[in-house]
Amino acid sequence: MADAKLDVVRREEYGKGAARRYRREGKIPSVLYGHGTEPIHLLLDAHPTMLALRTQNALLKLENPNTGKSELALAKDVQTNPVTREIEHLDLLIVKRGEKVEVDVAVVLEGEAAPGTLVSVDNQSLLIEADATKLPDTLEVSIEGREAGEHIYAADVPMPSGSTLISDPELLVVNVSAQLSEEQLEAELESDAVDEEVAAATGAEPEEETEAEEEE
Repeated sequence: MADAKLDVVRREEYGKGAARRYRREGKIPSVLYGHGTEPIHLLLDAHPTMLALRTQNALLKLENPNTGKSELALAKDVQTNPVTREIEHLDLLIVKRGEKVEVDVAVVLEGEAAPGTLVSVDNQSLLIEADATKLPDTLEVSIEGREAGEHIYAADVPMPSGSTLISDPELLVVNVSAQLSEEQLEAELESDAVDEEVAAATGAEPEEETEAEEEE
């Protein structure tokens, strides 16, 4: 994984008003911590940072143009605006080359299961430990020819060289089941509808609140 180089500057002003102004100027307020150092408040350019973080577990090389010093870091917490999806704040963890870190890595399916099957992914990612500078982008799992009733657990997922599984080995990752026919699906929907009608017809009225509950 190549380092994504980002220029940083020290953040001089604090508070919500200052943070909003920085964001309007195209900067992301961030905190850099780790290895026993005091947290450092930084500003990163928004556009190149967002591009870098499109890669999961991107290794960031933070360069201070004023001092000429650089640090390697991983984004540990990314706060985004729920409407615009723009990054509003970052927590960055200092890492060193050769250091082992724990990260979540996305599971990606390869191939096609046997005809007439339905494949569901119960866990989209797994926690692994790997060299901070050699983090895998994804964990590839082959479902080629898998038959209905087969399961793939975390222990079955091939680990890239130098990576170790941290998640529970018995964690279910992929479930392959038989695909329902149209008749079976219709029958199941009808059964659910009947169950709802029976429940509505026989359901007990909710109990009245006691005087003490009303006061609460």
